[in-house]
Amino acid sequence: MGGWGCWEPFPSGWCLGRPGAVPTQGKSLSLICGALSWLRDFEEKKKQEEARLLALEDKEEKQLLASDEPGQPDSKGSSGEPDWITAFVQKKEEQDMVNKLKEEQIRRKKREERLEKIRHNVQLKYAAKRKRSEEDETKRLLQLSKEALSEGAGAEVLEQLDHNEEELILAEYESDEEKKVASGLEEDDDDDLEEEHVTKIYYCSRTHSQLSQFVHEVQKSPFGKDTRLVSLGSRQNLCVNEEVRRLGALQLINDRCTEMQKNKHEKKSGEETEGKKRRVSRATCPFYSYEQMQFLRDEVLVEVKDIEQLVALGRETKACPYYGSRYAIPAAQLVVLPYQMLLHEATRSAAGIKLKDQVVIIDEAHNLIDTITCIHSAEVSGSQLCCAHSQLQQYMERYRKRLKAKNLMYIKQILYLLERFVAMLGGNVNQNPSCQAVSQTGTVLKSINDFLFQSQIDNINLFKVQRYCERSLISRKLFGFVERYGNPATAVRTNKENQRVAGLQNFLLTLQQGSEKEARTLQSPPVEPENEQLRAASPLMQIEGFLSALTNANEDGRVILNRQGTVGQSSLKFLLLNPAVHFAKVVKECRAVIIAGGTMQPVADFREQLLSCAGVDPARVVEFSCGHVIPPENILPIILCSGPSNQQLEFTYQTRDLPQMMDETGRILCNLCNVVPGGVVCFFPSYDYEKQVHAHWEKTGLLTRLAAKKKIFQEPKKANQVEQVLAEYAKCIKRCSQSAGQMTGALLLSVVGGKMSEGINFSDDLGRCVIMVGMPYPNIKSPELQEKMTWLDKTMPRAAGPAPSRVLIENLCMKAVNQSIGRAIRHQKDFASILLLDHRYARPAIFNKLPQWIRERTQVKPAFGAAFAELRKFHRGKSDAV
Repeated sequence: MGGWGCWEPFPSGWCLGRPGAVPTQGKSLSLICGALSWLRDFEEKKKQEEARLLALEDKEEKQLLASDEPGQPDSKGSSGEPDWITAFVQKKEEQDMVNKLKEEQIRRKKREERLEKIRHNVQLKYAAKRKRSEEDETKRLLQLSKEALSEGAGAEVLEQLDHNEEELILAEYESDEEKKVASGLEEDDDDDLEEEHVTKIYYCSRTHSQLSQFVHEVQKSPFGKDTRLVSLGSRQNLCVNEEVRRLGALQLINDRCTEMQKNKHEKKSGEETEGKKRRVSRATCPFYSYEQMQFLRDEVLVEVKDIEQLVALGRETKACPYYGSRYAIPAAQLVVLPYQMLLHEATRSAAGIKLKDQVVIIDEAHNLIDTITCIHSAEVSGSQLCCAHSQLQQYMERYRKRLKAKNLMYIKQILYLLERFVAMLGGNVNQNPSCQAVSQTGTVLKSINDFLFQSQIDNINLFKVQRYCERSLISRKLFGFVERYGNPATAVRTNKENQRVAGLQNFLLTLQQGSEKEARTLQSPPVEPENEQLRAASPLMQIEGFLSALTNANEDGRVILNRQGTVGQSSLKFLLLNPAVHFAKVVKECRAVIIAGGTMQPVADFREQLLSCAGVDPARVVEFSCGHVIPPENILPIILCSGPSNQQLEFTYQTRDLPQMMDETGRILCNLCNVVPGGVVCFFPSYDYEKQVHAHWEKTGLLTRLAAKKKIFQEPKKANQVEQVLAEYAKCIKRCSQSAGQMTGALLLSVVGGKMSEGINFSDDLGRCVIMVGMPYPNIKSPELQEKMTWLDKTMPRAAGPAPSRVLIENLCMKAVNQSIGRAIRHQKDFASILLLDHRYARPAIFNKLPQWIRERTQVKPAFGAAFAELRKFHRGKSDAV
């Protein structure tokens, strides 16, 4: 690990790590062992330095007591101040530092003693568990008593049901000024939570499954027993309150959780005024108990746990894992979290993550730029805008007399914003969006300022509106209103006052769905069946994200007006052009940032679009790469320039649809399937092209010839079908390897950028040959991509060579290629051949963007015969060796 400098204190630098060829587990283990070794040494040196300073202080105190000599009051130092003043100031600074060190020592000692006690005293755990059981039993008996008292009071029960509507009314909004966000703790909370954050390592990856895999690697490593590790996740992953979990959509879960917390804190102040005014009972979360979350925090720090184990512990201890894990952050040495939580500033702040002088490792970072862009972009449809307007309008009418002036003012501002957004799409907010035809269809891009001026909303302070939405929880209240009155069955059960709303239901339903037959709920505009999460949430939640995006700097993004056939089908989208503006906040605070991945090549994008634009000095960026663990003879990469009938292979948009190109591809696969055992994975540039080629082969009979040697599988578009297809694919290969029949395995037709091209391991017989059909260039006619290219050409320094926009296109293509072909060769004894079907791969600019461990072993074959001979020799040799 010498290349990482892990045995010395991390410099304030940035490392682009490409242990690209090391299999995933080995890469993660290499990263964490090096980083934790550094952390262990750093902590040891810090303790030694503390001990030295404290010993020095004791020595000076003794000397001061022993000395009775008076000072020289009239002498002056170089600063012009008397020496005794300079000495006093210096002494005070030293004393403050020593006092701080002593406080840290006491805190650390307390924490270590507490965790050690929990680690070795099992009785404490049982005592805490017994106490929880007793509290549950007390609550149950109390509830039974309340039910017994309320029996026979039917009228009062009905009244109470009516009073539950109080929860839908917005609380008074007092001020626009920023206030300190409440931490969610009682006033007499333990001081432990206010302790300073120890030096730690933040480890990020894309998915929770990757993070869980990483945590298991830490558990097995030499650091597993001594490392204080905490796994962070979203409420959606960590919530143990079934009532809240059932809401499904992340935004709904977040809002409901925040509201229940707020109710808990209001409960205390409400008890004081109970005599003056009868209060309505509001729902609180039974898992939000500070005492139990403290216990969970300590349990997390005592033993390394992944997300699943953390949730199980939360259920057992009746403590919230989401907040319990957050309370463990200050004392943790290693914090494991998803990309989004670290890269989004508001989420980072809400989670209590402090990056000052810490080390950040971003693993699986090949799509880091896209992730940052996606997190900070937002899109809303015309249907969502109209639906949100109608819902909010009726909410305001329903509760106008109950809402304070400031609430009404902000609601009217939001209504006006929605009205202007729909007008920009060429529609009227008061008419059915599905029935309003758009006169001028097409896509228009505007700067943020132009969009604000043209939509006539430049006089509205979007920062204040955004802050109001966050604090008032208006989208949650609106969702509750729609949930209550959106279903006609609900209206039947309400009292006379509530029935006034029933008259507007038909209007809302038809507005939302476009026809009375399809009208079912108020909750969302028409969406695709797959978008269940969007259906479950109020459209205002989506719109809040768009409003937040509009607060970006004018030069950092664009607003895309996508006008389709109707207003409902049209949309507004904010596109972030400069991801560095958000990443800069991360690199500015950290001691060091390590960007690592298995397929990071080409790395120019990271240097130029992220680090350079974020203001990082190029001299401080260190690039580190290592070769693959497999021997050179275990891989055979070939660039094939022509097929069996000497047809040149060039899969451009103009030529790839030609019948002769599709026939040539089929003939290549037929020949390969005769000599390659096990599984063959073939990647196509898009789903449409894969379907087109499959249909052509079926028509010409090539598919039947292929199916004689390999059973053919196609990658599904729906994510929930991927596992089933993979399981059948693996089962077929295993069955064929055990029987000596004519069929030798399976052929999987996949798509670059699809479900199979990332995160799936085709190790051993699952991927003995990976084929890349053509070059998967992105669609350069896309307005978003064209704007990004224009922005790069304007902002990036023009060096000798191709324009930055051209480099971007090539890099996007080659990153997708490298990610796909990296699915094979997953461990030291694995072997596979890689076939790139397009003569353009041999061009130096493209060839040099292949990973080094593949590039060094790649052969360029102008004719198919020589390539086929090499492939047959390679696979026969490996079969004989096995």
